[in-house]
Amino acid sequence: MRGKVRHMARRTNQLTLRGLEPQVLGEIQRVARAKGVSMNKAALGLLKRGAGIDEPAEASRCIGPAVDRFVGTWTTAQARAFSQSIGSLEQVDDELWK
Repeated sequence: MRGKVRHMARRTNQLTLRGLEPQVLGEIQRVARAKGVSMNKAALGLLKRGAGIDEPAEASRCIGPAVDRFVGTWTTAQARAFSQSIGSLEQVDDELWK
């Protein structure tokens, strides 16, 4: 085999997806734009996150079921008190937007 160059084709795992819902495609496009990556890389990241094997340092936009036990536990008075306590956080400082 002297003089012959042996080429080993690099094996890549590929998957073709059909029938993506518009919301799914839109999220892939949104992530790709936000991160400045290809749609393929964005889709791979979303698949990993959905499978629970994403990078630990990557922040997720989804909370998941972690706070489910708190949903619907506040009384009306507690919700009102909370809303009043964060009211100042909803004020826009016009000086900062000049």
